[in-house]
Amino acid sequence: MGTAAGSSDPQLPLGVTDADSAAEAAKADTEVPPGRPDPTPAAEPEKKASRAGRNLPAAVGVGAGLGGLVIGVLAFAPKAWLLVVAVAIAIATWEVTKRLREADVLVPRIPLLVGGQAMIWLGWPYGTTGVLGAFAGTTIVSMLWRLFDRGLRGRPRNYLRDTAVTVFTAAWVPFLASFATLMVLEDDGAARVFCLMIVCVASDVGGYASGVLFGKHPMAPAISPKKSWEGFGGSVLACIVAGVLTVTLLLDAAWWIGALLGVVLAATATASDLIESQVKRDLGIKDMGTLLPGHGGIMDRLDSILPSAFVTWLVLGAFV
Repeated sequence: MGTAAGSSDPQLPLGVTDADSAAEAAKADTEVPPGRPDPTPAAEPEKKASRAGRNLPAAVGVGAGLGGLVIGVLAFAPKAWLLVVAVAIAIATWEVTKRLREADVLVPRIPLLVGGQAMIWLGWPYGTTGVLGAFAGTTIVSMLWRLFDRGLRGRPRNYLRDTAVTVFTAAWVPFLASFATLMVLEDDGAARVFCLMIVCVASDVGGYASGVLFGKHPMAPAISPKKSWEGFGGSVLACIVAGVLTVTLLLDAAWWIGALLGVVLAATATASDLIESQVKRDLGIKDMGTLLPGHGGIMDRLDSILPSAFVTWLVLGAFV
C-alpha cells in the first residue's frame, strides 16, 4: 500500500496504531544499553512493622538497658532506687503535663513536680504518713495555684476541670510511684521490688507474645484495638509463673502468695494499659513522649508499673 494522498507520513503496518508506534519509541528511548548501569534507583523494600505496632528491635534494646539499670541498682545500691524513681517520676510528670497543656488543660506544673518529689522523698523518713501528707499538700497547693494563676483580679477559666485533672495526675503518677520506694525501705525491700518488676515484665512479654501469636478476640476495641483476650490469657499465665518463682525464691514465702500476686498484677497491669490508652485517646496522641525508642516516653513505660507498685506493696505487706 502507498501513502495517502496529501500526506507525507509513511503508512503503518496493518493492526499498528499511532499510539503503538509512540509507545515503542518511548520504550526505545528509555532502554539502557547492555553493560551500562540503570540510572533509575531501585525502590527500597517496604519496612514491615510488627503486628503489635512497635519498633521491636528498638523496644527490646531499650527494655534490656532499663532492665540492666534496675538490676544493678537493686542488687548493689538499693537506696539509690529512690533516686531512680524520683528522676523517672519527674520526667513522666513533665510528659503528662506537657500533653495536657497542649490540649488546653492548664494543670499547674510546678506544684505537681515539687509535690511529686516530696511524695517520693518524704516516704523515706516518715513512711506512708509522709507520702499521704505530701499528696494532700500537693492537692491543696495545686488548687490554690490554679485558682490564682491569673492574679487576684483574673477569673479562672475551666477551674473545676483543670483542678480535677491535676489531682488525677498527682494520684496517677507520683503517689502510686511512692509505693515502689516504700517497698525498698523494708528489710527485704530489694527483693520485693524485684518481684514487682519481674512480674510486670512477665505481664508485658506474655501478653505481647500471646497476643501476636494467637490474638483474635479484641478485649476493648474502642479503647485499645490491639489488646486481645488471648493476650490477656498469656499475661495471666506468665504472671503466675513469675510470681510463684520470685516470691518463693526471693522472699522464701508460700507459692500461693506468688500465684495470687501474679493474677492480681496481670489484671492491674492490663487495666492500667487501658486507662492510659483512653487518656491518650482523649488527648488525641499516640504516645506521651519520645524519649524511649520503641516505647514512647517514660510514662508509656510506667503506665502498668505505677498501679502495680501499690498492689504489690499491699499484697506482700499483707501476706509476707
